[in-house]
Amino acid sequence: MPPVMEKKLKTGKVFLIAGSEPLGSAGVQADIKAITRCGGWAAAALTCIVDEDVNRIKGIHHLPSDLIVSQAESFLSTVGADCIKTGILPTDEIIRAVASVLQRFNKQPILIDPVIVNFAGEQLVSDAAIAAYKNELFPLATLITPNVHEAEFLLGRSISNPESDLRELSRWGCSVLVKSVDEGRYLVDYLYDHASGTLTPHPKKKLVLDDRNGTGDTLASAIATHLAKGDDLATAVTRAEAYMSYFLAGPRYYISTGL
Repeated sequence: MPPVMEKKLKTGKVFLIAGSEPLGSAGVQADIKAITRCGGWAAAALTCIVDEDVNRIKGIHHLPSDLIVSQAESFLSTVGADCIKTGILPTDEIIRAVASVLQRFNKQPILIDPVIVNFAGEQLVSDAAIAAYKNELFPLATLITPNVHEAEFLLGRSISNPESDLRELSRWGCSVLVKSVDEGRYLVDYLYDHASGTLTPHPKKKLVLDDRNGTGDTLASAIATHLAKGDDLATAVTRAEAYMSYFLAGPRYYISTGL
């Protein structure tokens, strides 16, 4: 008798449009790990190759925008996605190219994780790229997930009233999750649901970590996975936050200082 084929289980497909880095702690590498651990299927179009070690970024090498578009079309037109998540989009040309793809493949949730400033608030991309984020990408997003420095950069001021500040950041028609707002003993991730107009805080105790690289990528990918699996936005964020609590405080591999 022929062998019995095992029935494959259907799961949420998350398509990533993001960069690759060699450390395995951020970018597409971190995204794929988080999506897999949360029970999803990860696929990706690369936007750039980042050359970095645990001390510094040594170079960012952009891929041609037509290649990025072709990679995305190859997957989305034949397999299809249940959620699309973007990561590092290093130029305004690439952002516009990605937006053109998302305009055509827009039947699923779209999560935009903007990469515009670093932890010190220093601008990482050009003014033209930031304008393209605002004008081309954010209006297509279901959810944007800036960290607190990026949120304050977009606002042009410090966050003082999370409800009104996040409502302002939702002016493009998207919901907003601002990560790691300092509230004394806690760091708080604030979710503003544009559809309901509600603000939900997700507090987390401050931890002393030497391996924070890629934590924002991991959280955003966990949210994307739960959206892909059919959760509503509030549930997807709650489940992703629970995963992050385990990820940050639970047992992990020690690779090197900074990882």
